[in-house]
Amino acid sequence: MSFEWPWQYNFPPFFTLQPNVDTRQKQLAAWCSLVLSFCRHRKLYTLDVLEAQESPVFNNKKIERKLSVEAIQVVFEELRKKGNLEWLDKNKSRCLIMWRRPEEWGKLIYQWVSKNGMVNSVFTLYELSNGDDTEKEEFHGLEDWMLLRSLQALQAEGKAEMITMDDGKGVKFF
Repeated sequence: MSFEWPWQYNFPPFFTLQPNVDTRQKQLAAWCSLVLSFCRHRKLYTLDVLEAQESPVFNNKKIERKLSVEAIQVVFEELRKKGNLEWLDKNKSRCLIMWRRPEEWGKLIYQWVSKNGMVNSVFTLYELSNGDDTEKEEFHGLEDWMLLRSLQALQAEGKAEMITMDDGKGVKFF
């Protein structure tokens, strides 16, 4: 399945931050939506700012336009304000991208557990994210850091408890 680009992507001014405040807000909202959709489509969870500039999301070779590193930083800061991004370093060169928040992943995981009659069962983190039973689920292949945060969110709701096992971490669902 190929990624569907929004109409703005082929509009050259989209790749230059607009000076008008209202126009810029709409532009940043469109960029945020594009970045989250692209990362979701490609199942990307971490981004590097310098590498991002060469990524198709910020570099439209068809119209020969790319967003500047400074503008990418502005887009990423907007995503951070919305709770969809966390910086991995003080230099703000690498970040975690959350196209779905931990609470949303937790909800999906818990729905799967409930639907399959596995409440009161114990799972290893590997079984949840890489097991044969979860292959068709959207959370299959979820990176460990996001899986942990999702399960911690469920634990805070009293729906799960994180446990330490001989071979790593596990979780019991209630």
